Amino acid sequence: MQELFKDKVALVTGAGSGIGRAAALLFAEEGAKVVVSGRTIENGDETVRLIKEVGGEAVFVKADVSKQEDVERLVAETVGKYQALDCALNNAGISESHDSGTITCSEEEWRKIIDINLKGVWLCMRSEIPQMLKQGKGAIVNVSSFAGLTASKLGLVAYSGSKHGVIGLTKTSAVEFAGQGIRINAICPGATMTAMLKKRITKPEEKERVASMNPMHRIASPREIAEAAVWLCSDRASFVTGIAMPVDGGQVIF
Repeated sequence: MQELFKDKVALVTGAGSGIGRAAALLFAEEGAKVVVSGRTIENGDETVRLIKEVGGEAVFVKADVSKQEDVERLVAETVGKYQALDCALNNAGISESHDSGTITCSEEEWRKIIDINLKGVWLCMRSEIPQMLKQGKGAIVNVSSFAGLTASKLGLVAYSGSKHGVIGLTKTSAVEFAGQGIRINAICPGATMTAMLKKRITKPEEKERVASMNPMHRIASPREIAEAAVWLCSDRASFVTGIAMPVDGGQVIF
């Protein structure tokens, strides 16, 4: 165990798999008490088990970030359990079930993706920030995407729109609370080997095509993305706020 987050409390949404799980584990390895959140109990419990396996402390709180009452309860249970909330990684997100463009995306799919990816981030910050204001300090990282920095060539209009929105929300909120001890940043992952991506690349040639989209010619592991998020939450990034950090192997400039 390291001491980077000793005596601190970290909340991670979408922590049942992928980047969220990797970040929850990394927070724990660095000494944080971790609140693992997600919509699937089995996945959340598995993340908690993995954390405890390495000697960390964690609890699971089931929540849907698109629902205000769930988010309010999530933060309340976090503070009730640990009496603090020092760091939050707002990671929960989904993508379209298929490639859909501006005129082919259904209103139902648009609403579902915006509700979780964008509204969900706003709801989380709306509940997290008041607690951090009480403490006089806090750090939030919102998960956007390289698709929030550039046009999506895959036609994922709702996903791209939601991730652009996360960056705007992050920057605006960062300015609003910078003078009150709260840092708010975003990370913009490139192709990462998560369950979401695995559903899209079922053939070797598809994996090669995705890997070729960045100059490193490979796909990131969830741990690589988590490292950037956890660093931004740490005191080592104490003078960093309002950024949208690409963690994409150079994809956005390629």
